[in-house]
Amino acid sequence: MRERVPEPPLPEDITPKDLHPAARNELKTLSKENAEQVARHLAMASRLIDDDPQRAHEHALAASRRAGRVAVVRETLGITAYALGDFALALRELRTYRRISGRDDQIALIVDSERGVGRPDRALEEGRAVDRASLPVEVRVALAIAMSGARLDRGETELALGELEIPELDPNLAFAWSPALFAARAAVLEDLGRTEEAAFWTERAEVAASALGLEDDEDEIVVEDGLVEDGLVEDEGHADASEAGAEEGTTLRQAQRPEPAQRPEEAQRPEEGEA
Repeated sequence: MRERVPEPPLPEDITPKDLHPAARNELKTLSKENAEQVARHLAMASRLIDDDPQRAHEHALAASRRAGRVAVVRETLGITAYALGDFALALRELRTYRRISGRDDQIALIVDSERGVGRPDRALEEGRAVDRASLPVEVRVALAIAMSGARLDRGETELALGELEIPELDPNLAFAWSPALFAARAAVLEDLGRTEEAAFWTERAEVAASALGLEDDEDEIVVEDGLVEDGLVEDEGHADASEAGAEEGTTLRQAQRPEPAQRPEEAQRPEEGEA
């Protein structure tokens, strides 16, 4: 018989309800007792991912030993592996998640993990194989940043800039993903020696981050000349990504995104814009 691996301890205050309802719904195929323990481990992984990714990973591993055929479990394990810089494991788990769920919402992490194992060509192939029009806007932006990074890995700086030429690149609007997108453009422009333009986008990234921090109840913020005005959102695809952590619990599904234009050896902690 295989020896049982000890599970990391769970504090008494963590309950299945601390996990997002959509993620809990995926655990219905498990027995009640097992589903509750898996939900608690996933909720702990979500709670710890920013401050202690190693412990978050341990809880994700515990969940995977109990429910390895559940999509959200494999997704969480892939995300925590990515956070630790274990890109080979992240690729394996995120691909398994994609196969089980049929979803492409972690394509940016898959692309960036390919970069992390030193395969920028494969990273670009993965990104091109996805129908970007079908992706949620925040995933589409994260993918553009990851693809730009892969171009930089290949020394294709002009093409890296081109990957960021997407409709969401509007310096007058600030969404949750805007600071990362603006900073990515600034980094590439700096590499191209276009320092004045780089400074402009760096400033836009800072203003957007500041605005989002001050007005985190709004989905969209209009940013003009350093001033912030409330905006209206007509397209739900542009809603604030902070809604991913809903009132009834959290999930790691949208917590991890590649940092702007990072090199594989630097790709330890992905980020979205602060919401």
